Amino acid sequence: MADAVYINVNTAKIAKTIKNQDRFLVDVDKDGNVVGFEILDVSSQQGLVQTIEKNIKSGVPVTVDSGTPSIA
Repeated sequence: MADAVYINVNTAKIAKTIKNQDRFLVDVDKDGNVVGFEILDVSSQQGLVQTIEKNIKSGVPVTVDSGTPSIA
């Protein structure tokens, strides 16, 4: 059983995957927009999961700039 979660936020085609830290991967389209992201070893990162969930529910847009995901 994998200790990971993938959150898909867009249906665009994935152009590349950006590794941010050892356990956080971001898939982006050709324009750099987030398509989805994967959190590895998720059971030890509940704070990160809760922050992402809160931002998604509140409609905060997420962008990738210079390979680092950020809240826009």
